[in-house]
Amino acid sequence: MTKHKDNQTEDQILKAAQIIFQTKGMDGARMQEIADKASINKAMLHYYYRSKQLLFEAVFNKAFSLLAPELNRILNDSSSIEEKIKNFTDNYISFMIKHPYLPGFIIQELNRNPKFIEKLESNVSFPDITKFKNQVKNEIENGTIIPISAEQLFINILSLNVFPFVASPLIKALVNVDDTTYQTILEARKEDVSNFLINAIKK
Repeated sequence: MTKHKDNQTEDQILKAAQIIFQTKGMDGARMQEIADKASINKAMLHYYYRSKQLLFEAVFNKAFSLLAPELNRILNDSSSIEEKIKNFTDNYISFMIKHPYLPGFIIQELNRNPKFIEKLESNVSFPDITKFKNQVKNEIENGTIIPISAEQLFINILSLNVFPFVASPLIKALVNVDDTTYQTILEARKEDVSNFLINAIKK
């Protein structure tokens, strides 16, 4: 008999894989553990996804397809630069608290395969900062914010939001906090990062 992939089973696999990847990371996750979590056998899992890498990419693509449109919407709506900073930071941190494996996976793949960015850019909702750049220019001309490169401002926004997730083991060790305390710190960063950036560009 010819096997047919079932959407419900595939969704079951992706949900199970997300939980395992989130708790164990890419290296610590095992296909058997994911199969058990999805209540299927390992052979069935391999029928849907031939390798852990392909499964991880599928989990990533599903999550990225949820995050990218929201960030793109924020960057291109009619709100002020200050509101964009607040909304971008709040949405990004909230999403990454639920999907902490994503930033590390992106860095890992970019280092391993520079062409990986082409896959991300092919997503129709890949964030476009053209309007953001024009808005920064206009707000500088209007005297709302200090003269600053839009690219530098966007890099600052990304850096302050991304780094706590990419380097979480190092940061937790340096500041000597456990996972629970670190979650509280991440929640507080929504306001702290926004205030820091806004105060830095206010005229």
